[in-house]
Amino acid sequence: MHTHRTDQDVTVLNDMSEIPGLGFLPVNAFVVHAEQPVVIDTGLSTDDKDFVTWLGEVIDPADVRWIWLTHPDRDHTGGLFDLLAAAPRARVVTTFIGAGILSTERPLPMDRIHLLNPGQRLDVGDRELSGLRPPLFDNPATVGVVDHRTGALFSSDCFGAPLPTGELALAGDVREVAPDDLRGGQLLWAGVDSPWVHTVDPAKYRATVDPIRAIDPSTIFSTHLPPARGLNESLLAMLHEAPDSPPFVGPDQAALEAMLAQFEPEQPLGV
Repeated sequence: MHTHRTDQDVTVLNDMSEIPGLGFLPVNAFVVHAEQPVVIDTGLSTDDKDFVTWLGEVIDPADVRWIWLTHPDRDHTGGLFDLLAAAPRARVVTTFIGAGILSTERPLPMDRIHLLNPGQRLDVGDRELSGLRPPLFDNPATVGVVDHRTGALFSSDCFGAPLPTGELALAGDVREVAPDDLRGGQLLWAGVDSPWVHTVDPAKYRATVDPIRAIDPSTIFSTHLPPARGLNESLLAMLHEAPDSPPFVGPDQAALEAMLAQFEPEQPLGV
């Protein structure tokens, strides 16, 4: 796990997950160093992760005032309840649907929820943050974040890409990724994470890209991509291509058995 402090009041808490056959997927959470500090997402949910201790290298968890959950998938909620315990003044920004999904496993305390829909704003002292539904998403509760002071966009899963190496997944700037690897990985991820993009009306889908173009983000911070600055047009062009890209078809049982066979130990002699 790594941390990257940017010049836009943002620290990237950068982790990754290897996906066999696809590559290395960045898994980022973020700290917006506002007057009322905001943590956006809380990392992976595997047992080896200690999000609060990791966050403590960047900010005192007790100072966190807002936990913006872009959606309640397990790669976004790993440290959520530990952080709520460590940050007694913090409230979770989510949607009605997001709170409902979380309640199927472990309900949020109702007095610590702040419901916010796309288009609504949150005052965090020295700036306002607003909710935005990104063009690509895999969960109906998804709400990205626009920072109206810096112009940064936190796009949740949108713009993500599995990358060729773990080092690239942990990079501080997406420009370290070769352009062809970036475009190919993003189109692959669009099909993996948002398979509906191949079945919707392309014109209606592409119209959802226009709000991002209008914002013209200073930096795009995706959960599943290194920070992207100065690449808006190429990233938006990728979104336009997504409906026409090849749909993702995952490995079947025969492929799984072939993969497992590569790791089966050799039987000892005489057996």
